[in-house]
Amino acid sequence: MNDLPVAYRPRTYEDSELPFIVLEGVSGIGKSTLTRLLTQQLKAAHLHTLPKPHNDWSKTVNDRLAPLPQLAFYLSGLLHAADRVRTARQISPVVADRYQSSVIACHAAVHNIGLEHVRQLAAPFLPYVARPTVTFYLRCSEETLKARLHAKQDVKQDDRDLFAVPGRLKQLLWNFEAVAATDPSAVWVGTDGKTPDQLAHEIKHTLERSRA
Repeated sequence: MNDLPVAYRPRTYEDSELPFIVLEGVSGIGKSTLTRLLTQQLKAAHLHTLPKPHNDWSKTVNDRLAPLPQLAFYLSGLLHAADRVRTARQISPVVADRYQSSVIACHAAVHNIGLEHVRQLAAPFLPYVARPTVTFYLRCSEETLKARLHAKQDVKQDDRDLFAVPGRLKQLLWNFEAVAATDPSAVWVGTDGKTPDQLAHEIKHTLERSRA
């Protein structure tokens, strides 16, 4: 980061021993519920990528902007999230519901763009992004995902599109597999037949082992 102009460097860039945990996976798989649990149990700060103020604008951006301006908007939100992570991590662990992988995997799937094209466009900005201690990629069967979406209270368009748009779920799953394959922080977690409390315990145990 030292080759950037001073104004473009992160406001804080000191390494922290406090963990930065990311939860990734398709809509409805249970990331938000698990984020709340881990935040409480680890006494952590939490954020959703996109954080405010970007999340207030995302629907308008998705409805009105073409794909390339949309990607620029989501990358802006990711860089802002990274600044939020660095600041919060000075005093507590941080848990993020979505992060870098979702920005790339979801944009590519929604617009039927090859993953590598999105990666190439995002690449110049990614050195700015704070690196997670561990990124937990959540997976489950299609039947389990349908049941979770059916029980979800705040169903969004992204949730509906998983099964309404032909090929969307398959493409998203492939994209997350491909992104995780090159992510040094990646850990896959199967969620079928497990309660949120059981998953939180499993994630904390994995985190403890990774830091031992």
